[in-house]
Amino acid sequence: MTQVHDTLAALRRDGSGALIGYLPVGFPDFQTSVDAAVAIAENGVDIIELGVPYSDPVMDGAAIQAATVQALAGGFKLAHVFEAVRQIGARVDVPVLLMTYWNPVIQYGPDRFADDLVAAGGAGLITPDLIPDEAADWLSASDRTDLERIFLAAPSSSDERLKTVSELSRGFVYTVSTMGITGARSEMDGAARALTTRLRAAGDNFACVGLGISSAAQVRDVLSYADGAIVGSALVSALAEGGVPAVAAKAAELATGKSESK
Repeated sequence: MTQVHDTLAALRRDGSGALIGYLPVGFPDFQTSVDAAVAIAENGVDIIELGVPYSDPVMDGAAIQAATVQALAGGFKLAHVFEAVRQIGARVDVPVLLMTYWNPVIQYGPDRFADDLVAAGGAGLITPDLIPDEAADWLSASDRTDLERIFLAAPSSSDERLKTVSELSRGFVYTVSTMGITGARSEMDGAARALTTRLRAAGDNFACVGLGISSAAQVRDVLSYADGAIVGSALVSALAEGGVPAVAAKAAELATGKSESK
């Protein structure tokens, strides 16, 4: 069993679910991004999702795209990702996943990427633009290293696709609540609950919902039927507007939704 699986299993036994927080490496600068990740873990985030800045973030909303542009302009290098994982792991005992488009991993080499992530203490990858049918290299590398591999399920996914995604994902299935790009929304899409139900029927895996969650009330609602609530844009916006203190406060506010969900 892997770090994220164990975390989700323990929270399920406690009658709760996970708050998963996304922040990009290198925004607004490298050290602040590390401090921000540590701060959200210290304020209720159960699993950290570190974003790997990429020049063509087609699935990301405005807040995350702007942060990505700033990180790249500030000199972000892929090696910074592994250093960030190391530094975060030395300060907090929270699983750290990477969210990355597949092209940077191809350029780096999937086996080399897997080895360096293991050495840094990372838990695995969320790969939003990689489908299981095209993931042979990553399936092999993650099997060899026991890293988690998290694929996405969308409301448009067929039952057959959901079964494949559930069987091949390790850690959890990233359940996309709405179609389109990421970003905070005032109302959660009702499709999230239906998709989670379909995933439960398709296989035995954890389902964590992302895209559009920005409040404690939404965290509470999602955790009433899913194993985890994934928050990205709301945390990135807080960091952009008020630095580490603001993102810590936002994480603490979101975390109140966990206790309300019990």
